Amino acid sequence: MVEDAFTMSTAAPEEGITLRDGRVVHLRPVQPSDESEFLQAFERIDDASRYMRFMRSVKEPNVERLRKVLASFPQAGAGLVATVPAADGYDIVGSALYFVEEGASCEFAITVTPQFARGGLGSALMQALIASARARGLEEMVGFVLTVNEPMLRLARRLGFKVGVDPDDASVRLCRLALH
Repeated sequence: MVEDAFTMSTAAPEEGITLRDGRVVHLRPVQPSDESEFLQAFERIDDASRYMRFMRSVKEPNVERLRKVLASFPQAGAGLVATVPAADGYDIVGSALYFVEEGASCEFAITVTPQFARGGLGSALMQALIASARARGLEEMVGFVLTVNEPMLRLARRLGFKVGVDPDDASVRLCRLALH
């Protein structure tokens, strides 16, 4: 089962996951060498999906920020990518990350390319991410989701997150999951 498959260590193996439409993706921990594939994945994400992920309009990837994020694992958090075979080796079609906050809390972020949306990939990524945070001994996972991002809010609720209004921004929902 996906939720038991990953602790996000660099030694974790790839695991094949069959989506609802029969396509198979491979889940594995993020690696610094994934930089060019993340940049290609950014180009495959439409403007609406970028807006939902970054909560603002983003036209160009922040390469410096990407490098810092990739170099920060596993100390600052954990990341997981979903890949499929491609002519150049592989393509990243989804990713899920968490960053450890103060205390025993972490904040998650997830992206699924539109071509792989609504097939169960987001759920598989989030289940693996939650399992990793639990294995790390974290107590709570939080995420900030735009109110208009109904698919992500439905997924969060299905996975047991409590969803409330962000006290600092009414256009954002704060999703919280107790991990113990």
